Amino acid sequence: MQFPESWLRAHCNPDLTTAQLADLLTMSGMEVEELQPVAPPFTGIVVAEILTAEQHPNADRLRVCTVDAGPHSKDGPLQIVCGAPNARAGIRIPLATVGAELPPGEDGKPFKIGKGKLRGVESQGMLCSARELKLSEDHGGLLELPADAPIGQDIRQFLNLDDTLFTLKLTPNLGHALSVYGVAREVAALTGAPLHPLPSAPVVPTLDETLSVTVEAPDLCGRFSGRIVRGIDTKARTPAWMVDRLARCGQRSVSALVDISNYVMFETGQPTHIFDLDKIHGGLTVRWGREGETLKLLNGSTITVDAQVGVIADTQAVESLAGIMGGDATSVSDDTHNVYVEAAFWWPAAVAGRSRRFNFSTDAGHRYERGVDPAHTVECIERITSLIQQICGGEATACGPVTDAIVNLPAKQPVSLRVARAAKVIGMPVTQVQCAEVLTRLGLSFTEAPGVLTVTPPSWRFDIAIEEDLIEEVIRVIGFDQLPLTAPVAPVTARVRPEAQRGGYALRRAVAALDYQETINFSFVEERWETELAGNPDPIRLLNPIAVPLSVMRSSLLGSLVQVLRHNLTRRAPRVRVFELGRVFKRDASVQASEQSVVGIDQPLRVAGLAWGPTEPVQWGVKERAVDFFDVKADVEALLAPHMARFVAAEHPAMHPGRCARVELDGVAIGFVGELHPRWRQAYELPAGQGAPVLFELDVPALLAREVPVYQPVARQQAVTRDIALIVGESAGHDAVIASLLGADTAGLLRSAKLFDVYRPAAGAAGFESGERSLAIRLELLDDEAPLTDARSDEAVKAALDAVQRDLGARLRGA
Repeated sequence: MQFPESWLRAHCNPDLTTAQLADLLTMSGMEVEELQPVAPPFTGIVVAEILTAEQHPNADRLRVCTVDAGPHSKDGPLQIVCGAPNARAGIRIPLATVGAELPPGEDGKPFKIGKGKLRGVESQGMLCSARELKLSEDHGGLLELPADAPIGQDIRQFLNLDDTLFTLKLTPNLGHALSVYGVAREVAALTGAPLHPLPSAPVVPTLDETLSVTVEAPDLCGRFSGRIVRGIDTKARTPAWMVDRLARCGQRSVSALVDISNYVMFETGQPTHIFDLDKIHGGLTVRWGREGETLKLLNGSTITVDAQVGVIADTQAVESLAGIMGGDATSVSDDTHNVYVEAAFWWPAAVAGRSRRFNFSTDAGHRYERGVDPAHTVECIERITSLIQQICGGEATACGPVTDAIVNLPAKQPVSLRVARAAKVIGMPVTQVQCAEVLTRLGLSFTEAPGVLTVTPPSWRFDIAIEEDLIEEVIRVIGFDQLPLTAPVAPVTARVRPEAQRGGYALRRAVAALDYQETINFSFVEERWETELAGNPDPIRLLNPIAVPLSVMRSSLLGSLVQVLRHNLTRRAPRVRVFELGRVFKRDASVQASEQSVVGIDQPLRVAGLAWGPTEPVQWGVKERAVDFFDVKADVEALLAPHMARFVAAEHPAMHPGRCARVELDGVAIGFVGELHPRWRQAYELPAGQGAPVLFELDVPALLAREVPVYQPVARQQAVTRDIALIVGESAGHDAVIASLLGADTAGLLRSAKLFDVYRPAAGAAGFESGERSLAIRLELLDDEAPLTDARSDEAVKAALDAVQRDLGARLRGA
């Protein structure tokens, strides 16, 4: 919320500087986000009147003006050459006298005015526009001042330019501070300075005419007040003081009636609406909308309402969106002469969220969502009527009585404050007298008992519902700066990570060292990603998604990485290697509620990566080659090292059925690696002919686990190596062959078995049957206690051969 300091001080003027006042508001919970001067620094600018304006003898677009500057023109009127199109005799304007300094330009230096000649005619100063004084961007001509502006007075004093704009960043519970008077009421409570009440003199009705209003929805509207005013001049000009105050609240002047309504809203916090009475058919009905009804709003858009949106309707159509915006059909215009002024209390729950449904927001809706004082709708009607009479009134102006339909007002429940409890929560001693004084200053009525104060919240406070709300009021008025500085007494114990586990950042650095770049994506994803890429038909849905597509929680990171790939490809990235480490969310009835979990929801930590394009950036030393399954498999093995993972052919919803493997560690599945399925490459519009994206997704705890190094002495004996060539069928995989060899009963002599060659013979080759191949394997034998003899080595090799023959039907090549 933005407002000028001068308007605030008109209601409550404490003996504080601007900076002290801003600090006080911030420390009381109303954060002052910005302090901004109304006008930049300049000097020597005074009010002057143009006496004559003659055509320049040597320039068509210039005029030679004689100007009265009061005390600043002791030797008679000043001669000023001016090029403004509105320079004419009789108007009062700002004059920069000789020696004046205009606001700094782009170079940061002020512009000093001196005597000079323009096309041969002397000029003794400069007539100024609002843009030249940096008061606005209007540069259509001179800034015209009111006809009663005192000649010779400093323009800063006349326009109150030594003012400061306050911008408050209010939390949603501070709806009572969304007005200048509301902030002034808080300042009065905080400082003890007197609060000047709002003008509240009632306007005497001169008509008996009223408009019929029926409130059909008490859960929508609790109070509806209104009055007819006839014979007004809507073409009347809004007074400069009102225009200035509105402008300093960030509101541009529209017309007199609209400005009056906006002014009262900023002043009191009560939004109001003014209908063109002659455009209302019959009476008004306050109700919930009906399916199919449409309304053209003041902003020009046409919306369709339903039973979840409140409306004000006449006998023919919907005329206003309740608590948010009026309709175009009954809007006031220059032809309006009779109006109906309305002020109502709309229930916050009936207005909240409705603006967002139609993709716009209003100041009125912003206030009603947080709660508007229902006790002063009639006073606001009286205030608006008085201003209409002053600004738009005439001899024919007449007003009817105020009608006030009270249907369903909030029932304020008493809230008790225990002084002992307040002292415990605040963290310093407070007395019952102190608490009572705070409540009195805040205007909260209460009753007292020993150690307890029972408060009945006033009509303008929607944020007082529990004891902690009152405790907060006590300490913020006493002052947070009064809290003692007390060191914490609880022991601070650091969580020591086990030596057998590395941290998440170490894992991130390890993946980055493999040439992947980290991405961070929303945990909210498109439902399509879950169905297609995660095989999850029942994802966890969001009750209030931040965007329509981001409607479910992800159970896999792969969809986010595919989207990142698409984003990069649209920007012509030639090579993409990305990863993400984050949580996924799955339904699991076995999960119980705790400090770190939600019942029924499993939130495991995963790391996923995607590689697409060349294996290496363009260079001269390596021929370009598209990344494939084995490149990413090697990356996964590097992340798991020194653990040895097992890769088992498997299927995954997002991956190619024949190019996908399940990653197992110690017999436990920890993730998948594989190429993106061709179906999804086409569905997600990924380029064909440039290689398939290869993805992996792994459980993070398996990657964080690390074996603690254990001392092992260097072998004292020489190892023996034997190379064997086995003929096996194509169905016998590498892992099965190695596992069979290592599982043989070799008395612990066989330490390792490594494949170093594969030979597939031509059809009909001697010694081979159809579908067989030769695997060359190096066996390492070692006995820590005694040297190996040929006999012992041969026996161990024979045991290994017997085992692989028994398990897989393998035979020794050449045997």
